Amino acid sequence: METIKNVVIVGGGTAGWMTAAALSRVLGDKVELTLVESDDIGTVGVGESTIPMIKLFNQVLGIDEDEFMRATQATFKLAIEFKDWGRIGDSYMHGFGIFGQDLATLPFYQYWLRMQQAGKAPPLETYSINRMAANAGKFMRADRSHGNSPLADIVHAFHFDAGLYARYLRQYSEARGVRRIEGKVADVLTRSSDGHVDALRMENGDLIGGQLFIDCSGFRGLLIEEALHTGFEDWSHWLPCDRAWAVPCELGGGLLPYTRATARPAGWQWRIGLQHRTGNGHVYSSRFMSDDEARAQLMDSLDGRTLAEPKLLRFKAGKRKQVWNKNVVAVGLSSGFLEPLESTSIHLVQSTIARLISFFPDRGFSAPDIAEFNRQCNFEIERIRDFIILHYHATERDDTPFWNYVRTMEIPDTLREKMDLWRTRGRIVRVDNELFAEVGWLQVLEGQRVPVAGHHPLAELLPEQEIADYLGDIASVIGKCVDQMPTHAAFIKARCAAN
Repeated sequence: METIKNVVIVGGGTAGWMTAAALSRVLGDKVELTLVESDDIGTVGVGESTIPMIKLFNQVLGIDEDEFMRATQATFKLAIEFKDWGRIGDSYMHGFGIFGQDLATLPFYQYWLRMQQAGKAPPLETYSINRMAANAGKFMRADRSHGNSPLADIVHAFHFDAGLYARYLRQYSEARGVRRIEGKVADVLTRSSDGHVDALRMENGDLIGGQLFIDCSGFRGLLIEEALHTGFEDWSHWLPCDRAWAVPCELGGGLLPYTRATARPAGWQWRIGLQHRTGNGHVYSSRFMSDDEARAQLMDSLDGRTLAEPKLLRFKAGKRKQVWNKNVVAVGLSSGFLEPLESTSIHLVQSTIARLISFFPDRGFSAPDIAEFNRQCNFEIERIRDFIILHYHATERDDTPFWNYVRTMEIPDTLREKMDLWRTRGRIVRVDNELFAEVGWLQVLEGQRVPVAGHHPLAELLPEQEIADYLGDIASVIGKCVDQMPTHAAFIKARCAAN
């Protein structure tokens, strides 16, 4: 077996430095790691909203959470709030973590559905410590010393400054031997024998050879597309948003422990609160709204004074036909793009890195390994795609051409099957290892008013009063727990405030 001796990462930013940090941690000094980037080439770098798996990534690196929070101006995240999606005036949250406690043989929500359909159940959020704490502006980390209390079940992620996170990981990586080369790639040299990438020619004439190349060059796909012509699968017929204005502003409206996603006439607007500023963006479809109008809508709805000029981002929803092609693996935006409605961008970087480590090659580059790697990548992003489409398609809005389009469009069969299962008996089936669990689908299906005709027949076996008492006990305990929690701002001030 001929082992890989050197790996070249093309591009920095969050994707590049996450890759460098993880590989330097796992491979140690056994493999030479080089990262090529140019300060002249900007990164997308906006305020990033994450999902809880990022905690595992930081833990694998051995990063102290409070130190990371201070270095990246981070805040905590318990949920995402969706405003005006099902109808104008609607608001619901997709909270992390569990709902209630399962009873007998069924998941909790089947008993809630029975009572809700009888008009005898409080709102779904009543049974989620994450959602109730987010609504109250409260936060604490999960405390296992509380045993079976909901305080042991709190699940959190982060909002952080992506540029500061990349800088933090660069310092981490360079301290572990990653070599950074500043400069622009002028040409990519491939081998005539098998088409593999052999070396990069830099603008100054230097050649940088490698055996495995990681493409973190962003939308451009310098290696995976420009050099290897891998191909791209376009999903813009399902996800027509193709542009975003992004702008930071002064803090306003408090340190919210959740991301806000507000539906707009031709897309949606994000609000991500950091310790030192608020990140804002307006994601929209250029088919249904002009750039000037989209910019104006964003600027008219900020919490505070802007801290920079708005930046226009252009993108296309879809995925690379192969994430791993020959000796090139695409990580981040070079592998595909889904709008950040459910905060999955960083997660897709993380999962691709983890998958690469699991399938790390020798110089023979096993075709079955590469095929399975690509199958897993495709499955993951396609299921996330379906979850994002659900937010658009499951709406009653008919107030603009954009909403009429997404409400009436054809959807993927995989999503239609999921919605059909829900509509009949409120069944939610998690397929294999798809990212979003049953409670995630539950919150969006219910929050977007997707009708459900019934519930699981076995939910009828318990007396109604027993179910009512069970639901009441859960709600009471969660309410008391939230009352005990400090505010989000107070927790940050006490533990991890940036200097």
